[in-house]
Amino acid sequence: MLLGMVMNVGRQVDRKVRMQNAADAATYSGGVMLARGMNSLAFTNHLLCDVFALTAYMREARDRDAESFTPAVLTAWGNMAPWFASSPFPKFAELGQAIPPKIPLEMEMVRAFSEWSAASSKLILPTLEEILARELIPQYQRAVVMTMPQVAQMATREIARQHGLLDGGRGGLQAMLWRTTQQPVGFTDEGPGAWMTRTLPVVDPVGDLPQSAIDYVGIAVRQRHDLSHRYLNDWNDVTLHAFDTDAKMSQFSNFWRGFTCGKLDQLLNNEYPDRNLLFVIRTPRDHIVDRQGMLEREFHWLGVAYRSHLRQTLPGLYRNPMTADDQAYAQIAMFIPRLRLVNYLPQMPPPGGVYGGVPGDIGPTPTPGKASTSLGENRQIWWVRWQGNSREWNLLNQSWTVQLVPATTASLGALLSTQPPGLGNVRVPSLQQFAPQDLQRVNMH
Repeated sequence: MLLGMVMNVGRQVDRKVRMQNAADAATYSGGVMLARGMNSLAFTNHLLCDVFALTAYMREARDRDAESFTPAVLTAWGNMAPWFASSPFPKFAELGQAIPPKIPLEMEMVRAFSEWSAASSKLILPTLEEILARELIPQYQRAVVMTMPQVAQMATREIARQHGLLDGGRGGLQAMLWRTTQQPVGFTDEGPGAWMTRTLPVVDPVGDLPQSAIDYVGIAVRQRHDLSHRYLNDWNDVTLHAFDTDAKMSQFSNFWRGFTCGKLDQLLNNEYPDRNLLFVIRTPRDHIVDRQGMLEREFHWLGVAYRSHLRQTLPGLYRNPMTADDQAYAQIAMFIPRLRLVNYLPQMPPPGGVYGGVPGDIGPTPTPGKASTSLGENRQIWWVRWQGNSREWNLLNQSWTVQLVPATTASLGALLSTQPPGLGNVRVPSLQQFAPQDLQRVNMH
């Protein structure tokens, strides 16, 4: 009898530990898929704004409006050169002599740049125009919103199944990822119009047509305008660097910036004022009333692992009094991590290349340097600064992640008592009457 009791207790403890590990891994894996969905939407929001910026850039490359203004400017400089040359001040006299030979050089720079950009536009602009005309990026985003919850549920089930296979043949293990609103992830309507109830807390201002106190369309339009102009400035700053430093007389860079900015506003305000809008977060920061309640309702999920009872040693003597199947659970939260202090080496000469991104977005990766004993110009010392990642609570942030948190949701008892759909005949307990703190006395998770 003692040997049978020891064996039963040991096997039950081992089973409990294994089930909890499975619940933790399965829940976290499902949450990672949801975080990837949020980051995918944020990335494609950036991509859409970059397409707008590059379309405006390539339209100017096609039209060559800036190039048409530079001859008159350079001609004016040529007319002024004799006046400068006849000046009694040496500085202006030297300027008058330097202007004539520089005019053809700047003209050639303008011509070469315009020819190169026009040739690039022939290859690139049709694709960019097609992306915007067919709204391909919003279509992809809608697909992400609809399918990512199902992918998260599949990941949760698969990780639980694999844990069951590694459990010494002790029986199949299943899992379900739940929302704290007592709905299984991926089993509700995730399509257009379901913006209030979908799993990912996002809104499509075009496809959802939300009637809300929150001006989602206005938020999307403002974010699109600011980010598109930022990307356009990045492209212009990088490609026009030579005109900003070595060919200022032609004023080509200023003309180019003005025309590309006007073409971008034409795209945003006239051609696509209510299409190709960015997806936005469902509850913006300035509309949060009950922060804790909102976070638990929209950014917390509960994963539950299910398994039939373990066969007892000496079953005629010992039996499991529980009628429900075994359960283990874990809760996750999606969040934006706090910024951390990192080392960086300022004023490094640029290396051979940069890693990904668009011009102006990702800088060169520095290599660690040793501080020299002298205080000369070549001294290299690591400095400390905050990370450059954004902490903004919006769908332009690409740093969404998840972590396991204590299971304190108020709907814990109800979730554990709900029959999981699609998992067969799972026997669930009746725990609706128990508060989370009562359940924590049994399971300290």
